[in-house]
Amino acid sequence: MVDFADSPEQAVFRAEVENFFAQNFPAALSVNDNDDPRTREEGEDGPEPEVRKAASKQWRAALVDKGWIAPAWPKKYGGAELSPMEQFILNETIAERGAPRMGVPDVGSTIMVHGTEEQKAEFLPPMVRGESRWCQGYSEPGSGSDLASLQTRAIRDGDDFVINGQKIWTSGAHLANMIFALVRTDPEAPKHRGITYLLFPMTTPGISVRPLVQMSDARGFNETFFEDVRVPVKNAVGEINRGWYVGATHLDFERSSIGSAVGQMKMLDTLKDYLTKQRDAKGGQSRLGQPDSPRLEIADRYIEATVAKTLSQRVISMQARGLIPNHEASMTKVFSTEFNQRIARTATKALGLYGGVRGGDAPQYVPMGGRWGTMYLSSVSSTIAGGTSEIQRNVIATRGLGLPRG
Repeated sequence: MVDFADSPEQAVFRAEVENFFAQNFPAALSVNDNDDPRTREEGEDGPEPEVRKAASKQWRAALVDKGWIAPAWPKKYGGAELSPMEQFILNETIAERGAPRMGVPDVGSTIMVHGTEEQKAEFLPPMVRGESRWCQGYSEPGSGSDLASLQTRAIRDGDDFVINGQKIWTSGAHLANMIFALVRTDPEAPKHRGITYLLFPMTTPGISVRPLVQMSDARGFNETFFEDVRVPVKNAVGEINRGWYVGATHLDFERSSIGSAVGQMKMLDTLKDYLTKQRDAKGGQSRLGQPDSPRLEIADRYIEATVAKTLSQRVISMQARGLIPNHEASMTKVFSTEFNQRIARTATKALGLYGGVRGGDAPQYVPMGGRWGTMYLSSVSSTIAGGTSEIQRNVIATRGLGLPRG
């Protein structure tokens, strides 16, 4: 059963969120549809005027005061102890307003569950205040989908681990000041054992970062190298050699992907509005009214956007009833990421040759800042990151449909 309507209590909370936005959200943070999306890639720091930086600081301060930076966390750690449905409403409003996401990384939820009180006191408050920027040290050149085969070694030397090895696809490593990493501390143990979850600063001697430029020109991914990097044993989260299970832990944060679903609908609205305003050579019929119009394909995308939102609502309805989504979350992930690719393909087709233009010295010829050409390229990786579509389909087949493993 999926709950579509707000309860009376949820309606009151939604009104509270709307009122908060009306009073606190700075207009300077509104997304400009003509901005080049390459400056807003995850992990990128594009040119940003001082007024926008000041507005970001102001917006974060307002969210911190409200406890909405980490809405599910206990209040003593800067959270608001919101229910799953309240988090859903908050994230839905953030997406509908086009507000930048300001939250805490998932490493915070892991520390919340498995960390010591000393670790919580040291690492959680800077996350809420935005003083720490984290990157994830998971994937390696030979250990991506089969992450448990990772080989980055951490040998204990007294009160320290000495780390040697390499990570890859480290999002935002060139900007981060902290990293959480899975490292192998017992090479003789079965591959899911002998792994430890460590926290340490990116300024630790022996760490070097090399950017990886994607085909969309984004520079958010990196290779990260470790050469005799010393990390205190006390920075291990959970049991030593049991880090695989620590790394798989997440609090019951709102993970319905409602932000993605709402964002996809807004992207379609932007495309539709742009094409509606386009006219033929005589200035008469709009692009969507012409015989070769992509309007039916765009209609299909709108239907799929509704499906994406419904899948998100299914996940959050389960969480609200105390259930843990499994194959349902995989369904949401695989549908949403493949849907992103279909949106980009439809948009570039609808814009013709101009759809592939992504920049240059003649902005009048670049529809909407070149967002669609960039999205066409960047969306390729969306079905790989966070678990490939093949992995998600295996989860759906085995855990959702009960099919045998191949």
